[in-house]
Amino acid sequence: MRVAIQHEDFDVSREIAALRAHDKGVGAVCTFVGTVRDRNDGSVVSSMELEHYPGMTEQAIESMIDEAHRRFDILGARVIHRIGLLKPLDQIVLVAVTSPHRGESFRACEFLMDYLKTQAPFWKKERTPEGERWVDARVTDDAALERWGIRSPNR
Repeated sequence: MRVAIQHEDFDVSREIAALRAHDKGVGAVCTFVGTVRDRNDGSVVSSMELEHYPGMTEQAIESMIDEAHRRFDILGARVIHRIGLLKPLDQIVLVAVTSPHRGESFRACEFLMDYLKTQAPFWKKERTPEGERWVDARVTDDAALERWGIRSPNR
């Protein structure tokens, strides 16, 4: 399974072991773990709630992984994204990529994260002392995606 959308936390070590299991061609594993911060845009964040569009979200991420396989010499990829109510320090997302060499693994991991931040149908709502607010797409995330030759629909 390459994509999981779940409420439960994930174990990074277990996910890496499963991704590289029995593949003697793996020479590199690159991972990215995103966590909930306690501050955003100058406000204290007490929690974040993540929602998604079931079925559509998984399909979008599967397409991202297919594109990463086309662009980079990778052997495998795994994306886990949590939904529901999360607190600061909680893990939100895991992107893990295996490849024969580190360069391809690093690039593919970064590509997947840039794509995920702008193209996957997730909605994030933060709780702050000022009240609840939806998190908007960042211009910097759109620019990161554009360096891969993909124009964000947000711009």
